[in-house]
Amino acid sequence: MMKLIVGLGNPGHKYDKTRHNVGFAVLDELERRDGGTPARRRVAFQGLKAEAGIGGEKVLLLWPHTYMNRSGQSVAEACQFYKLNHRDVLVVCDDFHLPLAKIRFRPQGSAGGQKGLADIIRALGTDDVPRLRVGIGPVPNRYDAADFVLGRFAKAEADDASQTIVRAADAVTDWVRAGIDECMNRYN
Repeated sequence: MMKLIVGLGNPGHKYDKTRHNVGFAVLDELERRDGGTPARRRVAFQGLKAEAGIGGEKVLLLWPHTYMNRSGQSVAEACQFYKLNHRDVLVVCDDFHLPLAKIRFRPQGSAGGQKGLADIIRALGTDDVPRLRVGIGPVPNRYDAADFVLGRFAKAEADDASQTIVRAADAVTDWVRAGIDECMNRYN
């Protein structure tokens, strides 16, 4: 059974390397490891898709280009087309409630304020969708959360952010190989 890895973010250069786009960055890292390039991506499901070999399996990587708050449209189309069970989908998204460099797997549950994840839950009609939350926080006291997530990492955070993206890509590989329970034990 094919697995779908969805990285959440916003399309366009304006949003490149922002905190909100760590989901895209994790998929970029997975694609790079497989020897792929952005040139191999194809337009599909209101986004970009690429196939990759991860953990000895063929998986589909999906970068929704519907903007964060409408990510569910893209994911629902891909799930319907490939007839995927929701348990074979992993959503990789930012979480400003988690400190920078922390990652957390969950097999299901609420969106916890992440609007892209909330739209996926709405579009699929279930919260029974595995997710990997990548910490980008905390939001400083004087910041608006929306402005914070759309901002870039400070120079002092750059190394931690890069290492977290690599670690999250390792975690996705482990999810493909071993499943959600093993990954919760290892990474949470």
